[in-house]
Amino acid sequence: MKRRAFLKNTTGLAGLSLTGLAINPAETASRPTDLKITDIRGCTVRAGGENYPIIKIYTNQDVYGLGEVRDSGRLSQALIYKSFLVGQDPLNIEGILKRIKPMAGQSRNGGGYSAIDMALCDIAGKVLGIPAYRLFGSKRRSKITAYCDTPSESDIDVYRSLMKKRLDMGFTHFKMDLQKRLYQNKPGALSGQSPTDKGFAYMGEFVEAVRSVIGYDKVLGADHFGYLNVDDGIRLGKAMEKYSLAYIEDVINWDRTNSIQLNKMITDGSPTPTLNGEDLFGFDAFRPWIETHAVDIIHPDMETSGGIIETKKIADYANLHGIPVMFHFAGSPVGCMASLHCACLVDDFISMENHAVDTPWWGDLVKGVQKPIIFKGEYTVPETPGIGVELNEDVIKEHLIIPGYFEPTPEYDKPMVGTHFGIPVDAIKK
Repeated sequence: MKRRAFLKNTTGLAGLSLTGLAINPAETASRPTDLKITDIRGCTVRAGGENYPIIKIYTNQDVYGLGEVRDSGRLSQALIYKSFLVGQDPLNIEGILKRIKPMAGQSRNGGGYSAIDMALCDIAGKVLGIPAYRLFGSKRRSKITAYCDTPSESDIDVYRSLMKKRLDMGFTHFKMDLQKRLYQNKPGALSGQSPTDKGFAYMGEFVEAVRSVIGYDKVLGADHFGYLNVDDGIRLGKAMEKYSLAYIEDVINWDRTNSIQLNKMITDGSPTPTLNGEDLFGFDAFRPWIETHAVDIIHPDMETSGGIIETKKIADYANLHGIPVMFHFAGSPVGCMASLHCACLVDDFISMENHAVDTPWWGDLVKGVQKPIIFKGEYTVPETPGIGVELNEDVIKEHLIIPGYFEPTPEYDKPMVGTHFGIPVDAIKK
């Protein structure tokens, strides 16, 4: 796949919408009357090397919504919104989200807001009897390609065996980590923090080993290069071209000074496509990356980027500018299903990650969805109401990393005092 071949093979654009809800649940004739939020609680599970903070938003009519804070975030990032939620109509989704958005932020600080979005969409789908994606538009696809993350291994033979295992599971899209620790002790590999030509050659040995297992007909990307400058990033893209890498991810992280400009320079100079965005929150953060074409592929994580509504706006805007979309994902099946409801709405969508392929009981955390959750390298979009899953209580409790299974949260009951970002709290509660 030369230069931009990977990008050219993605789906074309059609029917973009940037307006949010295609159906307004608050105005739907079949909506329940006097539906109110009564509580928010959570629990935290450990799986696949990640923490999964899972929340429930409860109502007064025996229906609740599930959501998930970004992997390895904290339940408190969602629970702090309790005083903004209790007493509100859960079907006023965008109204609630507008009120809490000033408290959200980049990276893991977007996790609580994103979890609230998912849980409200779950409630809306359940009470209206429709899958969550139907709240926002028409499904473009029923199957979503899963891309399989593989942690770096300094032993090339071990790396090969990991990839063989994933190939045998039916995956067709793979990502490998090329951390500096794999080659930093090799003679002449680094000059300061920058890889030398020998350093890039050592990296190439790992990529070539993986290609020897999966072949050149499968999609392969790479991530975790450590600190690089613009020249390093361009040289990296050129060094990886002969291995037909589909993308190089997060060459310069979002939080570096002038990261957008620096990534654009790499994107313009690299023959290998670039990928970035997993730690950005909200449309406004993604907008300059998209408008300047600082990256070839936009890569939000819906558990950070703002949940279903915000991420669909981001994806539609990227598509409008000719940029395809992939989803980063390292969470539980709860966040997975919610992410699929968003992914199926995006016209030019490539694939969605999975970090837990080495955790055999990962899919057992939930019930009510097709198993295995990934079959022959693909996810299936749920068609049941809401996001489409319920928790498997026994398995969840078995893997709690923090004691407590949806315990009461009285510490978050007290309303905020005074004003928040200039908004009177009394007005927010109304």
